[in-house]
Amino acid sequence: MKGTPVSSLALAILLLLVLVTLLLAAGVGYVAHRHPALAVPITAAGMAVALVVACVGLIGAR
Repeated sequence: MKGTPVSSLALAILLLLVLVTLLLAAGVGYVAHRHPALAVPITAAGMAVALVVACVGLIGAR
């Protein structure tokens, strides 16, 4: 059984999505680090990543 080949466009979009997710997590973590009253930096960055993954999962399930 052969798997379906993945196009280079799909791989590029996946790479960009990963980079944007990491950038978002770093930004949220930085803001939380500069203002400790907002949240613990690791928790805030993790929640941002979880939100993006959940949205992508919903879009991918369609």
